[in-house]
Amino acid sequence: MAVRRVVPNIRSEAVRESREFYGLLGLEEVMDLGWIVTLASPSSPAAQVSLVTGDRTAPVTPDMSVEVDDVDAAYAVMRRSGAEIVHPLRDEEWGVRRFFVRDPDGRVVNVLAHR
Repeated sequence: MAVRRVVPNIRSEAVRESREFYGLLGLEEVMDLGWIVTLASPSSPAAQVSLVTGDRTAPVTPDMSVEVDDVDAAYAVMRRSGAEIVHPLRDEEWGVRRFFVRDPDGRVVNVLAHR
């Protein structure tokens, strides 16, 4: 299993203003689903930040996202380790397969792969 990118998820009730702020740093919008907006560096597309008002299909909003090449393998590893699965493995309508797991310090990590 390989990690493709790690993205901080910033909770924001001021998405428009936050988008403008991060735009000043050179980040550009690459996805807008309404409840989540992702900005990326044009010169280094894996350098990203997501602005989240709340997760539309999960019980909590994750603190970060980790994109992997094999999400099913990652899920199996986390289950075997005894880690707390906060949101079960599932296919989402916007083209990702994902699950949420809690890290030892209590942060929620969205582990995903694009389908």
